[in-house]
Amino acid sequence: MDRLQRVMLANGLLVVLVSMFAGFMLMFSLLGGLEVWPGTIVAIPVYGTDEGWVRAHSGGAMNGLLVIVIGLALPKLNLSPLMQRLTAYGFIYVGWAFTVFYWLGNAAGNRALTIGDNPLGASDLVGVIGFLPGLPSVVIVVILLAVAARRVLSTHRE
Repeated sequence: MDRLQRVMLANGLLVVLVSMFAGFMLMFSLLGGLEVWPGTIVAIPVYGTDEGWVRAHSGGAMNGLLVIVIGLALPKLNLSPLMQRLTAYGFIYVGWAFTVFYWLGNAAGNRALTIGDNPLGASDLVGVIGFLPGLPSVVIVVILLAVAARRVLSTHRE
């Protein structure tokens, strides 16, 4: 259990760290670069949109915190050793898959929301790479959250 918790906490913190870099990208996008002296901005080109960087920054932080919270709660879930591992690595996968989705979706013509073209734009390789790991994550996270909530609310103790 202790090892799984450490792995979850480390990965959650790393996902949050990547989300902080998205915050820098948001700042560069909003300002057009980095202010190195009051009123002096050095241009730093950034791909994507301001809104996409907001999502990568705030969504990434929330996903990292989700991994951390579940990691801390893991002993209270009363899961079998197999379910502990599936829960731990499932949430780690979700945290990283959504991080990839946010970063690549901001670069994709179709926002990585579909494999093909959609009303937001044309499909491209970046969009497909962002979409594919995120697709199973939307199912995995719902299942794992339901299992965790059920185990917390259960009066049955193993």
